[in-house]
Amino acid sequence: MAKKQRVLPGYGLSMGITITWLSLIILIPLAALFIKAAGLGPAQWWSILTSPRVLAAAKLTFGASAAAAGVSVVLGLLVSWVLVRYRFPGRGILDAIVDLPFALPTAVAGITLTQIYAPTGWIGKYLAEWGIKGAYSPFGVFIALTFIGFPFVVRTVQPVMEDLGPELEEASASLGANRWTTFRRVIFPLLVPALITGFTLAFARAIGEYGSVIFISGNLPMKTEILPLLIVAQLEQYKYEGAAVIAAGMLIVSFGLLFLINLLQRRLNWQSR
Repeated sequence: MAKKQRVLPGYGLSMGITITWLSLIILIPLAALFIKAAGLGPAQWWSILTSPRVLAAAKLTFGASAAAAGVSVVLGLLVSWVLVRYRFPGRGILDAIVDLPFALPTAVAGITLTQIYAPTGWIGKYLAEWGIKGAYSPFGVFIALTFIGFPFVVRTVQPVMEDLGPELEEASASLGANRWTTFRRVIFPLLVPALITGFTLAFARAIGEYGSVIFISGNLPMKTEILPLLIVAQLEQYKYEGAAVIAAGMLIVSFGLLFLINLLQRRLNWQSR
């Protein structure tokens, strides 16, 4: 039986390069991480991962990341709607500003946010009047994670919204639906998969963020300390196995959460067909 010819040749070569490249930049480093962490036994793993300091850092890291990603979804949807549906002077500048967190070094972003949200900063002094502490608090961590995750939502939702076009809104209006009903019943369901993708990207980015957070958080153990900082602290104390265990635990939890989110997204995509 003759071998079936593919329309596009080079499958074997391209697949081999793909697997090799992914192995070099992802699989091998991750395998090395778990091999290093395997130097400690299960009891030591449990002792490290359930220590009060690690649990407090994990609660702040994952909680603040989820909250920041959720806020980014709401604000990202609003900004995407404005950029796609309206034409106004300065639209191009506003569109470019969205990408600034991508280009700005995270350390610079952290220093800037700290200066702004410090008790004597431009915004921090007004928050202080209401008894809200911006910098050097969990709220400061949330601000930094929102700053670095927000563009992921906009850049994920914006192309989908552009493909929808105004025709759906016009057709809905012609059938007697008001604007809120059109958005809730027609537009929003089509944007849900993109919003979930944006949430996933923002959440994943926030979990591993380090540079912008260490300045604004204050790095107080049990209060404003995040997991990446705790890993660095372990490395500075030459506790390489302990750092590997924390990183491995962080990776396992992150992978599980992202897997569940992607599973939900696939289910929604299947239901929309």
